[in-house]
Amino acid sequence: MAQSPDRLLGVDVGGTFTDFVFLRDGAIEIAKRPSTPDDPGRAIINGLTEFGWTPEEVVHGSTVATNTLLTRTGAPTALITTTGFRDTLVIGRQARPDLYALHPQRHAPLVPRRLRYEVDERIAADGTVITPLDLDQLDAVLDRIARTRARSVAICFLFSFINPQHEQAAAERARSRGFDVSPSYEVLPQHREFERMSTTTANAYLAPVMTRYLDSLESKLEDRSDGVVRLRIMQSNGGSLSAGSAGRNAVRTVLSGPAGGVAGAFAAAESDGFPQAMTFDMGGTSADVALCPGRLLERTDLVVDDMPIRTPAVDLHTVGAGGGSIAWFDPGGALRVGPQSAGADPGPAAYGRGTLPTVTDAHTVLGRLRPEQQLGGTVALDVQRSRQAISTIAGPFGSVDSAARAVIDVVNANMARALRVISVERGYDPANFTLVAFGGAGPLHACDLADALGIPQVLVPPSPGVLSAAGMLISDITRDAEQGLHLTIGPDDAGSVGRLDEACLLIAEQARAAIGEDGYDSHVQIEFAADLRYLGQSHELTVSLNEGHDAQSVRDAFHAAHVERFGFSNADTPVEVVTARAKARHEGYRGDLGGASAPAGSESRTVDVTWDQQRSTRVISRGSVHDSVSGPAIITQVDTTVTVPPEWSASPLSTGSLLLKRDQGARRT
Repeated sequence: MAQSPDRLLGVDVGGTFTDFVFLRDGAIEIAKRPSTPDDPGRAIINGLTEFGWTPEEVVHGSTVATNTLLTRTGAPTALITTTGFRDTLVIGRQARPDLYALHPQRHAPLVPRRLRYEVDERIAADGTVITPLDLDQLDAVLDRIARTRARSVAICFLFSFINPQHEQAAAERARSRGFDVSPSYEVLPQHREFERMSTTTANAYLAPVMTRYLDSLESKLEDRSDGVVRLRIMQSNGGSLSAGSAGRNAVRTVLSGPAGGVAGAFAAAESDGFPQAMTFDMGGTSADVALCPGRLLERTDLVVDDMPIRTPAVDLHTVGAGGGSIAWFDPGGALRVGPQSAGADPGPAAYGRGTLPTVTDAHTVLGRLRPEQQLGGTVALDVQRSRQAISTIAGPFGSVDSAARAVIDVVNANMARALRVISVERGYDPANFTLVAFGGAGPLHACDLADALGIPQVLVPPSPGVLSAAGMLISDITRDAEQGLHLTIGPDDAGSVGRLDEACLLIAEQARAAIGEDGYDSHVQIEFAADLRYLGQSHELTVSLNEGHDAQSVRDAFHAAHVERFGFSNADTPVEVVTARAKARHEGYRGDLGGASAPAGSESRTVDVTWDQQRSTRVISRGSVHDSVSGPAIITQVDTTVTVPPEWSASPLSTGSLLLKRDQGARRT
C-alpha cells in the first residue's frame, strides 16, 4: 500500500505559466514560473531547483498529449484493421463540421493511407468467429511495417470489444517484434468502430511521446532527490494515475490540466458551502468552464482537433480566450479576440518581448493589472509597450483606452457564450449557481461574466492562480475499466441483468488490478456506472449504478437521469445497456489547502483605473483584506489579481476565500 507522503507537489504546466503548490509537513507553499514550451519538464525542474524543494511525490498536469495532437508531432504510427476498413479513419461518419463552408478543410488523419494495413479476419456482432485471423498475412503486414519509420502500431478489428481473441493474438505477435502496440480491446472496448479506431490510433500516436517525456522527467526528479520520487499524472476524468500507466494510456490525459482545475474548484466550492457551482478557469491561452450541480460531471465523448476521443473526462467546455489571446480584425472589420495566443514566448507585449495586442495588454492599459505588481512574482509589466500594442487596433475606437475596453468586452462575450453552453442550453438557471473564478486571469473577468448571466455571486479561492495545481495535489488515484455490451432490460423482466453483473465483476477486478499495479492495493473503492439508452435511441447517458445492478435499479437510475438531462422519461420503453463501467478509487490528499494563500500584508493605495469611466480605485493586497471591500477595488496577490468593479463588494470567508456580490439595489449594466 502506498503511504501518504510528507512532501507532496502539485504542478500544472500551462501555456504561459507553470504553477506549483508544495505541501511540506502540513504547510503549503505556492509559486508560478514562466513555462518552457519546448520542454515542459524543464520549467518543473528549474522551479524545484530555485525553491530548494525535494518532493517525495509529484502530481503533474501535463499538456504533452494535447499539444502533441494539435501540433501533429506524435510517433509515426501504423494501423492494422479488418479487411475493407482501412479508410474508416477518413470516412468517419460523413459528418460536415461546418455545414455551410464553401471550401471545407479537413485535417489529415494521424495515420496516412500508406501506413494503414488490412488483414483477413472477421468476428460477428455476437462474438462468434466468421473468418479466423490469417497469421501468415499478419506476419507479412508486420514485415512491411518494420520497413517503415513506424514503431507504434494501433490494432482495431471489428467487434473486438465483444470477442478480443484476434486482437490479442495480433498484439502479442506485434509486441514480440518490438513494436509499441495499442490494441482497441485495451484502449476502448466499446462499440462504434470509427470512434474506437480514432481513439486507439490517437493512443498509439501519443504513447511513445508521453512515455519518453515522463521517463525523462522521472529520471530528472530522482537525480535531484534523495530517493525515489513517485510521479503521478492527472487524467482527463479528474483523477490521477502512475507515470508508467499514463505513458501506456496517454489518450486518457488529453484534458489533464483543465481536469485538475475543475476538481480543485469544486473542492473549494464545497468547502465554502456552495456545491452548486460553475467553474471558470482563465489562463494565458484558453478559458475552461464546467457545471457542477452538486457533483463533478463526466463525459466520454471528446473532440480534439476534429478527432473524436472517447475516454472518461470531466465535462467541461473550452474556448480560446486567455490573457495571451490576440486581438485582431476579421475581413469584415469586426474586432475578434483569440483563439490565437501570444503564449509564453514571446508572450503579451506587457511582458517585454511581444508586440501584438492581447487581453493582458488591455488590462494593463486600463490600469487593472498594476505595473508594480509582478505577475507570478517574476514578470514585470511594461505599460508603455502595452499601450503601443493596443494602439495598433485603436483606430476604429478613437483612443487606446476605448480599444482596450473593446478587447475586454469581446473576450467577455466569448466566455459568457461558453458559460451559457454548459448552463442555459442544458436547462440550468445560472441564478442558482455560484461562479468559482480561478486561473491567472479568471478573477479579472468573473464579475463581468456574473453580470452577463445573472449569476448572483462569485467565489475566489485563496490561491486562484494555482488552483489547478492544488486540484492535482488533492486528486484521487483512479483507474477505469469498461466493457461494451448489447443488453436489453424490458419493463417487466430482468432481461440480461445477469450478464451485466458478470461484466461488472470482471471490470471491477480489472480496475482493482490496474490501481494495484500503480501501488495502491488497499483502501480502494469501486464505483459502477453504465452507458444506457432507450431502445431505438442512437446515443446514451452514463448513469451511476452504485445503488445496485438489478433490473429495477438500472431502469430507475436511467429514467431519473433522462428526466434531469432532457426533461422527460418513458417508463414503458426497454432500456439498452451499451457499456458497463467500473472505477477504482484511492483517496488522495485531504488536508487543508487554506495555507496556500497570499502572504499577509498591509499594502493599500489609490490609483486611477478605467471601468465604465476612469474612477479612483483602491489597490489592496490580499493579505490585508479582513473586512468587506467595496468596489471599485483591485485586490493583488502573487498568483493573480481580483477586480471588484463599481457596485460590487468582496467579503473574506473563514476559509480564506473571497465572496464577491453585487451591491443590493445596484443596476446590472
